[in-house]
Amino acid sequence: VQLQASGGGLVQAGGSLRLSCLASGRTVSRYPMAWFRQTPGEEREFVAVVSGSDYKYYSDSVKGRFAISRDSAKSTLYLQMKNLTPEDTAVYFCAVDLAIVPSTQASEYDFWGRGTLVTVSS
Repeated sequence: VQLQASGGGLVQAGGSLRLSCLASGRTVSRYPMAWFRQTPGEEREFVAVVSGSDYKYYSDSVKGRFAISRDSAKSTLYLQMKNLTPEDTAVYFCAVDLAIVPSTQASEYDFWGRGTLVTVSS
């Protein structure tokens, strides 16, 4: 599976961005897909996950501001982010887990995209 994330950029605090992640090489519609983020010197942090049955779960830090979704016909995962704060600045990664039960643990995920940088200015 190859994952290509895009949509990052520079945005002012309070603004919005939508990230996309295109999956290729294998059908992933039945598997959980997730977004993680990472800042320099820190471990990769869970952001949100959507299961193959469209169950969604968010970290407390983004709940109510971010929305994860997937378009199986387009093999694409999305992350709609609004009310961004400087604390959301990070490299955002998409990932797929070749299991059925969605996980918040980065170690459970089998394939990763390269990441897209989101910078939120104050």
